[in-house]
Amino acid sequence: MIVSALLTSVGINLGICILFFTLYSILRKQPEIINVYAPRLVAEGKSQLKDCFNLERLLPSAGWVRRAWQPSEEDLLSTSGLDAVVLMRVLIFSLRIFSFAGVVGIFILLPVNYLGNQLSLIDFSDLPNKSLDIFSISNVDNGSKWLWIHFSAVYAFTGVVCYLLYYEYKYISSKRISYFYSSKPQPRQFTLLVRGIPLSAGNSYSDSVESFFMEYHPSTYLSHMVVRRTNKLQKLIRDGKMLYKRLVDLKSKNPAQKKFTRDGFLGLFGRNVDLVDHYEKKLEDLEENVRMEQLGLSLTGEEVPAAFVSFKSRYGAAIALHIQQSINPTEWITEQAPEPRDVYWPFFSASFMQRWVSRLVVFVACFVLTVLFLIPVVFVQGLANLQQLEAFLPFLKGILTITFVSQVITGYLPSLILQLFLKMVPPIMKILSSMQGYISNSEIEISACKKVLWFTVWNIFFANVLSGSAFYQFSIILEPKIIPQKLAIAVPAQASFFIAYVVTSGWTSVSSELFRVIPLLNDFIRRHCTSSIGDEFEVPSFPFHSEIPKILFFGLLGITYFFLAPLILPFLLAYYCLGYIIYRNQLLNVYEPKFETGGKFWPIVHNSTIFSLILMHILAVGLFGLKKLPIASSLCIPLPVLTLLFNEYCRKRFLPIFTAYPAECLIKKGREDHNNAAMTDFLDKLVTAYRDPSLMPMQHSSDDEGYTTPLLNSR
Repeated sequence: MIVSALLTSVGINLGICILFFTLYSILRKQPEIINVYAPRLVAEGKSQLKDCFNLERLLPSAGWVRRAWQPSEEDLLSTSGLDAVVLMRVLIFSLRIFSFAGVVGIFILLPVNYLGNQLSLIDFSDLPNKSLDIFSISNVDNGSKWLWIHFSAVYAFTGVVCYLLYYEYKYISSKRISYFYSSKPQPRQFTLLVRGIPLSAGNSYSDSVESFFMEYHPSTYLSHMVVRRTNKLQKLIRDGKMLYKRLVDLKSKNPAQKKFTRDGFLGLFGRNVDLVDHYEKKLEDLEENVRMEQLGLSLTGEEVPAAFVSFKSRYGAAIALHIQQSINPTEWITEQAPEPRDVYWPFFSASFMQRWVSRLVVFVACFVLTVLFLIPVVFVQGLANLQQLEAFLPFLKGILTITFVSQVITGYLPSLILQLFLKMVPPIMKILSSMQGYISNSEIEISACKKVLWFTVWNIFFANVLSGSAFYQFSIILEPKIIPQKLAIAVPAQASFFIAYVVTSGWTSVSSELFRVIPLLNDFIRRHCTSSIGDEFEVPSFPFHSEIPKILFFGLLGITYFFLAPLILPFLLAYYCLGYIIYRNQLLNVYEPKFETGGKFWPIVHNSTIFSLILMHILAVGLFGLKKLPIASSLCIPLPVLTLLFNEYCRKRFLPIFTAYPAECLIKKGREDHNNAAMTDFLDKLVTAYRDPSLMPMQHSSDDEGYTTPLLNSR
């Protein structure tokens, strides 16, 4: 990779970012597409755009930056929840560590690298066509005393990162407790999901649950709701919603003009009937089927060995949660229930063995996907190396001699192709996570977040660094003694690629998040190419499972390349500055929280940062050894040990707060509830809070003009 190729990549992506910012500042002021750029404001009735023409709408402005910057953290907490605050704290944490790293790396390490003795071989008149290695530690002479500056920087940077990690962990833990104290009573705080319910002769699952908890938790048990198998009913409801949308679309096109169809097989046979009347009759029949199915399920429906059990107090629910209920650990399994709107219903009918098998299948699927992803990675590595590309595709030799073409192919195209392939990973990982038996959408999101993160770390970092066959990568893992040496050779060589990757995947992706290209195209197609007037307006939720891994992966790149190739740090700082203001804008105007984990994404951030630090330490041990500085290499060995001890302390000190609330908090909150007159009403509603939505009463609007009225609403 040469300097000019990197500059070309930076120039292209900078132009794309400026274009996105300009178009966004204009398009967000257009009333026709305000539901794309501020759907949350539209849903809350806060959009103030009018349809009258205004020249100011056609001019770009940066007023949205000020409006995104102004709200305080408390404002963000009250509107978007603790998970949104955690996301912003991740960006603030990253800005702090890389501000320190940027000062040390750019003003101390970079000049030391640049002034290495290899400069005698560099032609300054042709500097743009030289390798970026002159700015990396590779340019420092073997055995040079200047390497002690890098050694000191590694120790100082580790100390700063650990201090900031501790500060943020402590801060977010206190925020989580404060958020709990300030929250209103929530069903999940009083409810457990109980699975593996044994069935005794002559009793139903409901009878078993009631008799068990009345016997062993008589003073705290309140009620229960047994889960029923509703697959057929859910299909009927989905068909009804689709039919209702079809009917609304048909009426909205041209109400005065009648359309006819045949009521026989596939609409090809039978007598001619009015299409609207035909759909209305089918809808009435389907609604009647839904009501009959609901009645049958309520009376004699098949029960699943799972139930939501509610308690009179949070403390009573916590006792039942943390104590094994049965001698057989596969029976009466308890776990914290999610909020009713967060419940993921499909996997309740799965047995203990089915859930175990599904997790094994998902693990194998993730492994296969990881291996298959090596194909585009190898292809990308070929693009980054012109000699390999010319050997593989000799007919491109003439084109590759053109300077601009070669710069685009080596500097911009590899990262772009890799980014396009990566776009498919988060949805796939979310689907796989949904198959693992999780009972809530928030658990699925957290699981998908972990999968995407480690998939990215392996396939983007290690697969590119250890470019070669999958067998070569695994052979290195099987020989742990050579890992530091191999990484110390391979990682600095890929610095240019990862700088280009930060620019392409970081700058452009965060700018495209602001511009919302896909929702904009969908809205255009919906308004101009289809007649889907009956579609319900829905505010999207923030994709934590795709965005947090991206932020953490760039953090890994910054930490590992901090002392190897500090030239990457300004590009990372630019990414985090863009991300801070853009994500704030999106959380306030675009996304609406569909669930709340209470900040449980932070332990993922902490573990990822610890892993990045240890990786940096391994690289330092190997590189100082290669640079003929064995004392520095040996003195780096305590660093990963100290980092792991720090991690263990944080795990003991803070992680339990993210697992469950302590008795101190539960009892204090319970005492406050005794003085709350609304608690009686809350406990009455808690009895039916976890009723399956498909069993809720059906309500259909009789007003034919109310085209946006949903088919089914819960009363």
